[in-house]
Amino acid sequence: MAIALATVACSALTLATASEAAATGRAPQCVKVRKYFNKGHQRYVRLTNLCTQRTSCFTIVVPHHSDTHGRLPKGATKDIRYGTTGAPRALFVKNTPC
Repeated sequence: MAIALATVACSALTLATASEAAATGRAPQCVKVRKYFNKGHQRYVRLTNLCTQRTSCFTIVVPHHSDTHGRLPKGATKDIRYGTTGAPRALFVKNTPC
């Protein structure tokens, strides 16, 4: 009985945390990095939109350079060029609100 009550309490807490994140205006975490690669003298990142119902926006963060912004259509996978091999590699890709 105690285990069932603990499970229900944890489920409610998880649900409350998810709704609070949505209420704060955070973008859904739809854009996923599949791989970083070089092609010729250009740097690319392969991104996939995991949300099949909406277009997602992203920002590619590169140190000491302007960040590359973009949009991915519903359920799409796309290679995005963000610099040359002489520039630093991207640190991460951030989901942003559209």
